[in-house]
Amino acid sequence: MARLADYFVLVAFGPHPRGSGEGQGQILQRFPEKDWEDNPFPQGIELFCQPSGWQLCPERSPPTFFVAVLTDINSERHYCACLTFWEPAGPTQEAACTEDAAVREENADEGGPVQLSPATAGPPGQLFAPKTLVLVSRLDHAEVFRNSLGLIYTIHVEGLNVGLENVVGNLLTCIIPLAGGSQLDSVEDGVRTISLGAGDRQVIQTPLTDSLPISRCSVALLFRQLGIANVLSLFCAALTEHKVLFLSRSYQRLSDACRGLLALLFPLRYSFTYVPILPAQLLEVLSTPTPFIIGVNAAFQAETQELLDVIVADLDGGTVTVPECVHIPALPEPLHSQTHSVLSMVLDPELELADLAFPPPMASASSLKMQDKELRAVFLRLFAQLLQGYRWCLHMVRIHPEPVIRFHKAAFLGQRGLVEDDFLMKVLEGMAFAGFVSERGVPYRPTDLFDELVAHEVARMRADENNPQRVLRHVKELAEQLYKNENPYPAVAMHKVQRPGEASHLRRAPRPFPRLDEGTVQWIVDQATAKMQGAPPAVKAERRTTVPSGPPMTAIVERSSGLHGNSARRLEVVRNCISCVFEGKMLEAKKLLPAVLRALKGRAARRCLTQELHLHVQQNRAVLDHQQFDFVVRMMNCCLQDCTSLDEHGVAAALLPLVTAFCRKLSPGVTQFAYSCVQEHVVWSTPQFWEAMFYGDVQTHIRALYLEPAEDRDPTQQVGEAPAEDERSALDVASEQRRLWPTLSREKQQELVQKEESTVFSQAIHYANRMSYLLLPLDTSKSRLLRERAGLGDPESASNSLLTSSMAGSVAESYDTESGFEDAETCDVAGAVVRFINRFVDKVCTESGVTSDHLKGLHVMVPDIVQMHIETLEAVHRESKRLPPIQKPKLLRPRLLPGEECVLDGLRVYLLPDGREEGAGGSAGGPALLPAEGAVFLTTYRVIFTGMPTDPLVGEQVVVRSFPVAALTKEKRVSVQTPVEPLLQDGLQLRSCTFQLLKMAFDEEVGSDSAELFRKQLHKLRYPPDVRGTFAFTLGSAHTPGRPPRATKDKGPSLRTLSRNLVKNAKKTMGRQHVARKKYHPPGWEHRGPPPPEDEEDAISVSEELEPSTLTPASALKPSDRMTMSSLVERACCRDYQRLGLGTLSSSLSRAKSEPFRISPVNRMYAICRSYPGLLIVPQSVQDNALQRVSRCYRQNRFPVVCWRSGRSKAVLLRSGGLHSKGVVGLFKAQNAPSPGQSQADSSSLEQEKYLQAVVSSMPRCADASGRNTLSGFSSAHMGSHVPSPRARVTTLSNPMAASASRRTAPRGKWGSVRASGRSGVLGGDVGSRLAGRDMLAPPQANGAPPDPGFLRPQRAPLYIIGDKAQLKGVRPDPLQQWELVPIEVFEARQVKTSFKKLLKACVPGCPATEPGPSFLRSLEDSEWLTQIHKLLQVSVLVVELLDSGSSVLVSLEDGWDITTQVVSLVQLLSDPFYRTLEGFRLLVEKEWLSFGHRFSHRGAHTLAGQSSGVTPVFLQFLDCVHQVHLQFPMEFEFSPFYLKFLGYHHVSRRFRTFLLDSDYERIELGLLYEEKGEPRGQQACRSVWEYVDRLSKRTPLFYNYMYAPEDAEVLRPYSNVSNLKVWDFYTKETLAEGPLYDWELAQGPPEPPEEERLDGGAPQSRRRVVWPCYDSRPRAQPDAISRLLEELQRLETELGRPPERWKDTWDRVKAAQRLEGRPDGRGTPSSLLVSSVPHHRRSLGVYLQEGPVGSTLSLSLDSDQSSGSTASGSRQAARRSTSTLYSQFQTAESENRSHEGTLYKKGAFMKPWKARWFVLDKTKHQLRYYDHRVDTECKGVIDLAEVEAVAPGTHTMGAPKTVDEKAFFDVKTTRRVYNFCAQDVPSAQQWVDQIQGCLSDA
Repeated sequence: MARLADYFVLVAFGPHPRGSGEGQGQILQRFPEKDWEDNPFPQGIELFCQPSGWQLCPERSPPTFFVAVLTDINSERHYCACLTFWEPAGPTQEAACTEDAAVREENADEGGPVQLSPATAGPPGQLFAPKTLVLVSRLDHAEVFRNSLGLIYTIHVEGLNVGLENVVGNLLTCIIPLAGGSQLDSVEDGVRTISLGAGDRQVIQTPLTDSLPISRCSVALLFRQLGIANVLSLFCAALTEHKVLFLSRSYQRLSDACRGLLALLFPLRYSFTYVPILPAQLLEVLSTPTPFIIGVNAAFQAETQELLDVIVADLDGGTVTVPECVHIPALPEPLHSQTHSVLSMVLDPELELADLAFPPPMASASSLKMQDKELRAVFLRLFAQLLQGYRWCLHMVRIHPEPVIRFHKAAFLGQRGLVEDDFLMKVLEGMAFAGFVSERGVPYRPTDLFDELVAHEVARMRADENNPQRVLRHVKELAEQLYKNENPYPAVAMHKVQRPGEASHLRRAPRPFPRLDEGTVQWIVDQATAKMQGAPPAVKAERRTTVPSGPPMTAIVERSSGLHGNSARRLEVVRNCISCVFEGKMLEAKKLLPAVLRALKGRAARRCLTQELHLHVQQNRAVLDHQQFDFVVRMMNCCLQDCTSLDEHGVAAALLPLVTAFCRKLSPGVTQFAYSCVQEHVVWSTPQFWEAMFYGDVQTHIRALYLEPAEDRDPTQQVGEAPAEDERSALDVASEQRRLWPTLSREKQQELVQKEESTVFSQAIHYANRMSYLLLPLDTSKSRLLRERAGLGDPESASNSLLTSSMAGSVAESYDTESGFEDAETCDVAGAVVRFINRFVDKVCTESGVTSDHLKGLHVMVPDIVQMHIETLEAVHRESKRLPPIQKPKLLRPRLLPGEECVLDGLRVYLLPDGREEGAGGSAGGPALLPAEGAVFLTTYRVIFTGMPTDPLVGEQVVVRSFPVAALTKEKRVSVQTPVEPLLQDGLQLRSCTFQLLKMAFDEEVGSDSAELFRKQLHKLRYPPDVRGTFAFTLGSAHTPGRPPRATKDKGPSLRTLSRNLVKNAKKTMGRQHVARKKYHPPGWEHRGPPPPEDEEDAISVSEELEPSTLTPASALKPSDRMTMSSLVERACCRDYQRLGLGTLSSSLSRAKSEPFRISPVNRMYAICRSYPGLLIVPQSVQDNALQRVSRCYRQNRFPVVCWRSGRSKAVLLRSGGLHSKGVVGLFKAQNAPSPGQSQADSSSLEQEKYLQAVVSSMPRCADASGRNTLSGFSSAHMGSHVPSPRARVTTLSNPMAASASRRTAPRGKWGSVRASGRSGVLGGDVGSRLAGRDMLAPPQANGAPPDPGFLRPQRAPLYIIGDKAQLKGVRPDPLQQWELVPIEVFEARQVKTSFKKLLKACVPGCPATEPGPSFLRSLEDSEWLTQIHKLLQVSVLVVELLDSGSSVLVSLEDGWDITTQVVSLVQLLSDPFYRTLEGFRLLVEKEWLSFGHRFSHRGAHTLAGQSSGVTPVFLQFLDCVHQVHLQFPMEFEFSPFYLKFLGYHHVSRRFRTFLLDSDYERIELGLLYEEKGEPRGQQACRSVWEYVDRLSKRTPLFYNYMYAPEDAEVLRPYSNVSNLKVWDFYTKETLAEGPLYDWELAQGPPEPPEEERLDGGAPQSRRRVVWPCYDSRPRAQPDAISRLLEELQRLETELGRPPERWKDTWDRVKAAQRLEGRPDGRGTPSSLLVSSVPHHRRSLGVYLQEGPVGSTLSLSLDSDQSSGSTASGSRQAARRSTSTLYSQFQTAESENRSHEGTLYKKGAFMKPWKARWFVLDKTKHQLRYYDHRVDTECKGVIDLAEVEAVAPGTHTMGAPKTVDEKAFFDVKTTRRVYNFCAQDVPSAQQWVDQIQGCLSDA
């Protein structure tokens, strides 16, 4: 029985002692006046009576009631029920408040609910003071307290004739039964009716179960106020120990909300600060660092704003605010979503039926109290699901005298599958759960609803998961039980309590609340106490039972283990491998081992392994030989490598006994155990792991202690228990023992306690030994100690008990004092291990109740154990070093190039898989070639790995991966796992710009010093101090890198001397401007933006005067200079100029005025521009001395020079650097007053204008400029306005992407149909609109015709200057309209560098992709590489269009040596078929890239100086563009795609000298430019890449494209959209069989012996073999038909003893023979006929040649992408042509259809003569073909009859055969042109006309 109320207190308003204007509470009376012994009076009640502060009010407020909760020092809660009413303030009270009127007004505003009623009692200035009646109780019966205090107030207000003293006395002496009514004998015992002596009656029902919380309606109200999501987040916040603050204006709401939240947490108890109503004076409590649940009046909301880590729930507003810095972990899925949906069903049952057409009649909604219990039932179910099976993870450490229980958190998380779950991890680590374990872990105690639920209902809950109705039914069942617990006897709930009348508080009170007579109350209390003392003591009857454990746990989410799903087959493999190991079948075991190591990624396989090994230990097979030992240790290490520090799945726990069992004998008396080889895992240094293991073993032994048969065991055993004796769990045993404990004698109890204590003690000694085994390293002399290991010196990873972490901290401190010394003594290792073990022993022994004497003994023992073990290990270590090393595979030496030398011999490494999965046998299938075991070699030229796959199933395949040292872009250290040692090791990752990646882990035998030496040597070779140190220079020479070569006599000394003199002269010429060549600096007179200082300008003029000879005509040159000239003339660019007819040197000397351009030697000394070649093409009219002034206007002095001229339109292509601010752009800009002293700059600008004018006038088209409609004239931007805008002459290509978008909107045929529509000006209009990046104003026609006829042939500006948009801002129009500026946006070199880095990572990722799928494509898109290629192609095609239409173009971008070079080269390649030959492409690269000074050394970071700038592969980007064009036009290029890859590889490899240095000037300085002359031609290594290509081309058709069939004067216009571009396979493909294929000598493996030699006494072996992608080179393994035939021919010739003919001669002869030998039956049409019969526009879309097996028949497959014509007629033609060309794909079996044939004379094109041709009319193909001769098989031309409009009689024209009759002439008119024909006589002419017309009519 318990008291209903402990104290009754009367608290009134009193003045504040400091007179601050606010009052304070004063206790007027309290009963009883003495404290109860068992329950002292709580302090601070007066604060909680008026939480907002004691204040006077101007009006009477109605009485208020709330219950505050106080917690005492023993964590006991006291419920303070407060009823407050207002009385007129006395004079003293008023005086206290008159001091500060302002304060009073403010307080009046803040007062409680104010009734503004006219009936307010009292005179006008009357104030009212609060008075509070308080009941203090340890029981939570809020309604009873409300009624009781209300009764006392009613007696006072209504003046009832009842003594207040009697009522208070009765209240204080009221005794009610304890909780647990169901355990009492009758209803009267569980229900108590009380009366306070005022004619009242109240019924008090005690709950059935004490442990279940009482919530009334509080949970339902909480959900109504905040909603589901908010309450769930508050629930998670409270469970994970966050601070929660409730705000409301109602105190009752605050206490209800706090009570509701606590009720939801059941079965966990909240153990932190809990204050449902916090007084204003204590608000600073909110800044406490510990978690809390607190309620505060909403009036103080402003003061809670500063709290940064408090979750605020506003009950009145229904919001929950979570600060940014607070993360509330959510419930694990699927529990979160399930709980949410069940809660919504409970709160809103109509939701499910809302959409029904005919909703059923709704059952009546649950009452609020019932809904409250349903909501609690949902959370009770949630906890049962969360904690299901928790009892299986309890460790029973002690049973007597009191149970000691520990929870195995890691095992629980592992078995539930929630290791990664943040929420459950935090809950299990929290204080509430610790209390839960100590309270509910006890095996023998009273049980409640939760115990039943978690033990018996979990299976039902899992079954009901997907059935909402069954879930709801279960919730309602639980809710009824919870309701019954609170209201066990609803029938007897009858109350009768008087209440005051309506508005009684407004009536004038008869008198203030009277002072009660203390004596009377105390007498009543004393009487009751005396009566209670006489009665027998009330014992709380507890019905204790064994707590059911329930079924074992299951995972919350049944996760399939994905990639490593352990099928029975995998487990079988593990078992087979272990049995092979123990049976000595080592070869079989070795084959199975890789599969086993892969299977061990799965949990089931690891468990299987431990079970199998355990069986062998039980069979006494633990002593192994060396090989068996190695296998077992490898498998154990593989198991342990995936263990986290907590060992959730118990793998380390299962292996712990095994590692101390398996051993091998090293020598007599010395045994090595497996633990010495598995120490490197983090789990061994984790205290929590050892604690869990220790407690688990202690539990096993304690259980065994009580299962031993003993004479004095309790004989009363239930039937059927004996056979299951061993099956009883430790908890069952403990429960039985706790039940028997009170019945045992004192001695027996003492004996059991001692037995348990000694069991724990012996286990502690055992674990001290075990820990020393696994913590002491084998080689204790190395102080490798556990500094590296987490846990031993790392306080963070220590366990979460205060004791351990504090000791860990002290250990860490002592450690740091020693950590500076490498040669720490052995005692350091020992000391650290001793400290670690001592910390462990202290913790577990203190928790397990080991006596202090035993604990001291343990501390003495631990150092001896450790020292003994160290001595044992020394012998083991000594003997283990004598073991013969494991046989490792022999190192495979790589093949080296002639002159290539090994710098570092092979270091054993493992080559690990990177992100490319082909080699690792990924989703693409194929063998797992990687990881491979071998060695890495460093030579003067390459880094080479050679080795063999570690997977024994792959076979004896050699794996080679290499790249040139010069291509290295990034080297970084990585931590990697090798296939042999599963532990992390140091490795090295090398990435190269030839798209190779070496990810290597060094073998254990390679010391760190060797690895470091490798890195240093690699760095030294990668970045030599000077270009002379590169492989191309050191090749074949003996001098050390970096030292200049010794002076040797060479056979061409004059050239060397010449080079030296030339450089000397150049330096002299430049005078003060010469800059030392450490870094690349352009000539000193460059203008860098701001105007130069005056002394620089003076220097220029001085230099001009110094050497007049540099500017004289070449006729006055000195003899040595003439030699220079002759060698310059032999350069590639000069040869090309002569080919293009841009003048010869002689013509430039004699100044032939007929030539518009001349070759100027002005730069022969490299004095004007160092990065330009010696001879330049300039306009004839410009004098040499003017060029120097022009050059100043351009960056790097790279002034505009001609580099190419169109043979047809005679337009020229010029290139230059970007403009300086004082160039043409400066001229165009509106200038204000010119600043003084700028005359020279102005004059140079004028020179420049004259220079451009000279360029314009040198062109044949610049006749008159009147009425010219320029490019911008028809660009859409300016078509709308006719007012000349200030930028009218500037055409913009602001965004190439926008331009491509506009191209997509217009019909695409404008690109595709260019060839078909001849060279009309239609295209030009499209270029204009594309330039502007916008669509035309008028809507385009449906078929793509331009909108107005006057738009067709606009005149062009003679010269377009393509410049950088940023540079051409604020440009005003050129007044003479001579040239037009086209500003475009281009990327910079640094963007190319960034993009290339990303491309490298996309194509060769460093680590395998975590998610399969689009990651490669996404990375490729992010790199923007293809976007840059698109821009380059787009600009190039634009320039091609302009040149083709007759306008010249000057490309003037950046410094003129990167993007300018790319664009200019591409334009020439697209415009001139010559550059698409092998010879032409070489000439193009030599001219535009080498002579015009692309900075190969700088962009490739060839030397130490360029190390910081990194690799920027501008040239590679150009090659990629060429490759894209090659793909679209495969028949236009003489060279193969391999040629482009070859150049891409070797331009960075530094094998050849061709791509070294930055300009011709630098090459002359080193004597490279003319060294080819006079050099001995022997078997020496090629120094030039071109020479190498020539040699190789003579031997093999490697670089030749068999599909080469060019069209004359064909201009290519490729598609440039990103969708049309393909990723170059140079970036993605590799050949692991022999490494990169670009060093041809290395790629040619030894010849395979013929079949006859492979006889093993049986049939000849097949020569078929598997060709693996990424391993074999497919072109070599499966050569194309033509290469195969050529090889076969060479082989046969060699066999016949003839000298083999060169392949090129053979090929040319075959082609010629095909032309001449046309068979009469026409079978096997030769390829050339087929090729030429394909119309132009089809060729442009890409024609792919399919080669047959023997090369006899070549068929074409064409892209189906048919483009529409640019005009209406064009589209018609295209449609007709497409039908006719369909026939060219098929060969008929009969002879060719020749309906009619004969000789006709045909008139050629304009100004061409008549010629006799053999004509064939083909009705089947509907065409008229003609040949040179009757026997000719190659068709010269085709007239498509679909295009013929009429056949009419012709007339005799000039040049026709004179003897022929005039009637023999006839004309055939087609849509394109009129053909003139002449037959030999009139009848044959008539016959031809009839045949053609008949053919037309048939169609």
